[in-house]
This record gives sequence, C-alpha cells and structure tokens, in this order.
Amino acid sequence: MSQQCISFTIVDKVAHLILNRPQALNTMQPVLWRELTEVLTELQRSAAARVLIISSTGKHFTAGMALDVFGTDAGVSLDDASAGGRANIVPQLTDMQRVFDLIEQLRMPVIAAIQGGCIGGGVDMACACDIRLATQDAFFCIQEINIGMTADLGTLQRLPKLIPEGIVHELAYTGRRLPAARALAVGLVNQTFDTQEAMLAEALQMAQEIAAKPPVAIWGSKQAIHYARDHTTQDALQQMGWLQSGIWQTSNLVEAFTAKQQGRAPAFADLPPLQNFADAKYELK
Repeated sequence: MSQQCISFTIVDKVAHLILNRPQALNTMQPVLWRELTEVLTELQRSAAARVLIISSTGKHFTAGMALDVFGTDAGVSLDDASAGGRANIVPQLTDMQRVFDLIEQLRMPVIAAIQGGCIGGGVDMACACDIRLATQDAFFCIQEINIGMTADLGTLQRLPKLIPEGIVHELAYTGRRLPAARALAVGLVNQTFDTQEAMLAEALQMAQEIAAKPPVAIWGSKQAIHYARDHTTQDALQQMGWLQSGIWQTSNLVEAFTAKQQGRAPAFADLPPLQNFADAKYELK
C-alpha cells in the first residue's frame, strides 16, 4: 500500500513507521488516520514483525491535530447545534480513538522515538506506546486546553498511569510544555539523547533485542503488564496464572538453553497470522 503521510518498512522482524510530512510539522489529518489504521491493522493481523518503532521527521515529532480538518467540507464536521449532532460526536470520537487503541493493543511492543514537539494528538500517540525515547530538545504539551477544549483521544486516560497524577493535572490545566529532562525525571520517557540519530540507534538496538526473544512470551508480558495496570494485584496474579497456562511452551526454554550452550542465537517461532471470521472462504450450501 502506498502512503502519503508515513513511510513503513520491515527489516529483520523490526517494523519502522515514520511520520513523514516534516513540511507540515507532521500534523494529524484524516489521511494519516487512514494510513495508520491500514498499517497497524495489517501488522496486527500478519505479525510480520516482532516490534514496532514509531519515529518522525523534521523539527517536531508531531504538532498534533490539524485543526483545519474540522468544520470543512473535506474534513470532519462536529455539529454542536443540536442534541442529535452532539450525540454523533460520541461515535466520531470513538472512531478517532481507535487508531491509538490499535497501537496499545498491537501484539508486539511499540517504541516511540520522539524529537522536538510532541503536541496534542502526539501525546495521545506516545502514551499508547510501550516505551518512549526522546531527544534532549523534545517536549510534550497537552495543547488542547490552549485552544479551548479538553484532550479526548486518550492522554487523560493513559497519562495518569504513566506519571504522577499531580503533574498530569498541571499539564492538562495549564497547557505548559513538559521538557524532556523533566519527562525523564517523572518516568514518561526511558532515556534522552543528544541527537535524533543516537536516539534512533538505541531504538533499533532495543528493538533488535526484543525481536530476538520468543514472540509469544513478549506478547504474554505485554498482556500481563497492561492487565496489572488496570486491576488489583490479586486479580492480576490470577490472570497471570490463566495467561501462563495458555502460552507456556517448554520448547522455547529448551531452545534458549541449547542455543546458549552452542554459542548461537536462539530461533523462536513467529506469532501466527490472525484469521478474521468475516474473511473466511465459506460458501452457503
């Protein structure tokens, strides 16, 4: 599939999705939404990679939502003139939120490599990723409050589970920038770098390390972490028992030990492709 807003490659089981409209500060438009949905849906289905890196080009990671798409004939109309129109905003927002849900629910870890501004919708995207790296000049901004609205695509739901709630309140109410150094201090990013090149090199190194592990165990770890985030410890431990009983594979342990003894890289099976019920080749008889 051809893309206008992104570039997408898979090399050695590492997928790399790059926001690629630097002249427009990688603002988020309906075309980007379509392209992200197509790429992420196919990646989820095929599991052609074992980890995804999301990075960007130009001055900013993304300047957030392109506001000119709202209220235009070519964009998205949010009708607040009637009760029916306002009711329609709910499924419209749900549809927009879905692309970040796809990132969070992907069957593989997602690493965000962020340079410059990560603004508005960019924060929504970054919060949906598993790991965030940043350049020292990066900053995060809940821009929505600065233009008279409440952030509505996941930032206010995911960010309080990543950093202290008081800091989320500060950012959400003031629209202040959170610079990379403070983002590192509060745990929003894992590491900061002098240059984008150094950051991308670390993202690739980390991705290659993840890709060398058993994909089913990586998937299980992601499921367990997300479940524990949203449930009590006891509930999460019980879920862990069910999860482990479903994904346990003795052959992976044997392969890991054998490969170490033989001084070689272990070889683990990929996750199988997903099969959609609606796509089944079934004919009525």
